[in-house]
Amino acid sequence: MIFRIFLALLLIPGIVSCQDSKPETEEIISSQRLGQMIVVGFRGTELSEESSIYKDLTERNISGVVLFDRDVVTGNRSRNIADPSQLMQLTNRLIAVAPTSPIIAVDQEGGLVSRLKESKGFPKSVSAEYLGELDNEDSTRHYSRQMAQEFMVVSTNTNFAPVIDVNTNPDNPVIGKLERSFSSDPEKVAEHAGYVIDEYSKEGILSVLKHFPGHGSSTSDSHLGFTDVTNTWDESELIPYKKLFAEKEIHAVMTAHIFNANIDSLWPTTLSDKTINGLLRDSLGFEGVVFSDDMQMDAIRAEYGLETAIEKAINAGVDILIFGNNLVYEEDIAERAINIIQKLLAEGRVSKETVEASLARIDKLKEEVIAPLCTCMNFLNE
Repeated sequence: MIFRIFLALLLIPGIVSCQDSKPETEEIISSQRLGQMIVVGFRGTELSEESSIYKDLTERNISGVVLFDRDVVTGNRSRNIADPSQLMQLTNRLIAVAPTSPIIAVDQEGGLVSRLKESKGFPKSVSAEYLGELDNEDSTRHYSRQMAQEFMVVSTNTNFAPVIDVNTNPDNPVIGKLERSFSSDPEKVAEHAGYVIDEYSKEGILSVLKHFPGHGSSTSDSHLGFTDVTNTWDESELIPYKKLFAEKEIHAVMTAHIFNANIDSLWPTTLSDKTINGLLRDSLGFEGVVFSDDMQMDAIRAEYGLETAIEKAINAGVDILIFGNNLVYEEDIAERAINIIQKLLAEGRVSKETVEASLARIDKLKEEVIAPLCTCMNFLNE
């Protein structure tokens, strides 16, 4: 008799403790909201409903995309960008299908690092080094204005530029050798970067300063592996950030994947709470959005693994994780990254408050900068 009563009680919903526990699949923050923390690269000059990027945008609500002219893995010279007309059709389609105004980004620094090349029908560009040596405000503004207006025409809205690294090592394989720095003088770097930011801002285009806290002194390439600037970095490399934060409205900064024991003896910048939350936000007062550099670069990917890298980056203060999908190609990377963030939240390794703070910064950026331009493009193409 007692056994039958006990069995009956077990069948009453909620009577046993396991009924009160949260299902493993319950989301602390929805996957669609977490998608706003992800920007990815993809293959294709058109947008097909069968493509992974279409699903990333429409189902996972990723924050946006980064476009490339060349596919590093396959050697394809028209990965996303063939000419202005094709690019405009692609970007307008991306804007049309995305439920949230998407970031549509390129690295258009000028010179050797240009996704919108003159050979493909875009305006001529020159390197930062050329402009710094010329040291003429009108020239820097001219080239910047010309390209910013082209961004408007082809509906791209975010430039991962200007580079404000100080050219302290001219033999640096990834900065100095590629003519990506305006000058070895940090004041001149800030001055010319300011002209660039002005011209892009006039067209409503987002500029993303890079690579915090300074990649100019490195002797190796963080695309290829661990990059230590401990013995070469100098605090003067922060001068461009200090000046531009004081003089301009800076919405976004990109981190460097460099290790700098002067600031953090354990973690590289992108994974460093001391560098991002400590130096960038607390000491320098930056309140905008922090983009990671490409999380698939070997300085991160080969050293730390995806889950650890995402955990450390979010806790350090990174708001948007970039997966360029161009050094390696992982079609499901957005879905995997979102699932990892959900796991980290469920396990308490990343707090809900930290993620919500990032999402609030992203929402503000999109409302103030990205959405007006996307709305304008939709209006013009109706």
